Amino acid sequence: MLVTDARPGLSGVATDELAAWFEARGEPAYRVRQVLTALWASPATSATDLTTLPRAVAADLDDAFRWSTVVDETVIASDGGQTEKALHRLGDGATVESVLMHYPATAGRRPRHTLCISSQAGCAVGCPFCATGELGFTRDLDTAEILDQVRSANRRLRVGDRITNVVFMGMGEPLLNLDRVLEAVAALNDAARLGLGARHITVSTSGVVPGIRRLTALGPQFTLAISIHAARDALRDVLVPLNRRWPVTEVVAAARDHARATGRRVSYEVTMIGGVNDTDADADALANLLRGDLAHVNLIPMNPVAHTPWRASPMPVIERFAARIKAAGIPVTVRRNRGVEIGAACGQLAAERAGTPAAPAVAWRRQRLEAASARALRGQRSEEPVPAGVDG
Repeated sequence: MLVTDARPGLSGVATDELAAWFEARGEPAYRVRQVLTALWASPATSATDLTTLPRAVAADLDDAFRWSTVVDETVIASDGGQTEKALHRLGDGATVESVLMHYPATAGRRPRHTLCISSQAGCAVGCPFCATGELGFTRDLDTAEILDQVRSANRRLRVGDRITNVVFMGMGEPLLNLDRVLEAVAALNDAARLGLGARHITVSTSGVVPGIRRLTALGPQFTLAISIHAARDALRDVLVPLNRRWPVTEVVAAARDHARATGRRVSYEVTMIGGVNDTDADADALANLLRGDLAHVNLIPMNPVAHTPWRASPMPVIERFAARIKAAGIPVTVRRNRGVEIGAACGQLAAERAGTPAAPAVAWRRQRLEAASARALRGQRSEEPVPAGVDG
């Protein structure tokens, strides 16, 4: 029987709380800096590995906190080592994923190391082209569980390298776990920890409008990304089920206000699905929706997912779509997928480890999606309920 460790993860403890812990033991304030430096920049696996701490204090620290919330992980590399997919097992047995992508230096640009991380175990939104949706929702991650994905990736880098960009686009809907995500962003931004500039952090959402409005009120400078996938409500009802709660025009209106308030352009992500959302009509609808906004569109070929009948749009179709968006004056990028052979897309490795779903269940879900997408392409709105766990 798996016993959950009740100790809080050390990386998620606020600096003032850690300072109070040391003060209560009569230790000097600089102990906090020593511990944070070791957490983020050393290969130590426990406080007792640190030679900078008195042995008794280190033992007490290990008794009170977990040095890492990741108890085991599997890392698989592809693209000649340029993409690394990690499956992290947490203390209660839940699994989450992160993907580390290395980009070599180019003329006028330093090498980059971009990490995509998870904010939840599973996801309640249930987008049918996403492997995480196949897993369902398990729970929110706490702050340390989010940060320890970053620490894990940081340890795998060569000496002298560092994480340059963090993207909350892994498993889960970040704005449905917003308090913990904001705590993690603050820690990543902290010079005593990772020291990553806010403009090198991207937080993605599939359209939780109250969360977007809250971010706007807070005024953060990180990049907001919207997983839009379709600009027509009938189709987006199927592709992004929480569109039934917050229709696409409401999502874009909130994002538009966010861009105006922060001066930061919003990134719109579109997973390109052959014959579903890649038509001229879809491109024109998206262009009309975003025209004049401080926006950028990313077009991403769909990764294969076992339970769907869909496949990625052919590259010529994606390029035609991109040309129509660009003609409307909207910047657009076509992404090339990385790590396809290792299941680097969100949730693929976790879904694989969870086991292949029964063939009848797969067949039933495919038939259901085919029927739903056919109705959507005829302009019929979905009558399905809003997914459970999506708060209004």
